[in-house]
Amino acid sequence: MKKVISPLVIILIAFTISSCKKSSVDPVPDNHFNLDVILKGTQGSGSIKFRQNSDTARLITLDTDVLGLIPNHEYKLQRAVDTNIDGNCTGTAWLTLGKGLQAQSIFTDGFGTDTEHLWRSIAALAPGSMFDIHFQIIDVLTMEVVLTSDCYQYTVR
Repeated sequence: MKKVISPLVIILIAFTISSCKKSSVDPVPDNHFNLDVILKGTQGSGSIKFRQNSDTARLITLDTDVLGLIPNHEYKLQRAVDTNIDGNCTGTAWLTLGKGLQAQSIFTDGFGTDTEHLWRSIAALAPGSMFDIHFQIIDVLTMEVVLTSDCYQYTVR
């Protein structure tokens, strides 16, 4: 005997399958408060965990890691910004970063690695301000750029 599936069962199966589909809309809006910056160079590499917590102090933490650089050597982290928000970093006014307003060097160990926990206040910037930002690591002795980042867009929380 041949079994026939009723049209109602087919509709219920189709409805169940379609309701299980993943939505193409991302429920989490894109934000530019926190950046995971990659630093690249011909020798060595690095990263910066650029974070702005939702605290009232309005501090950005810049947990910076470098590896594969010259052992037992001194470097500085710098950033430049521009307010033409187009994903093309044209800013060339490099600011050396550190602990607040105090510049802080990055000193590699015998393997050419280091981790520095840097920070900067952005209390003077209005929430919602946006800019393009990019980073570089320079050799303190030669002032040569050894690591650079791509361009990132940032929004002040």
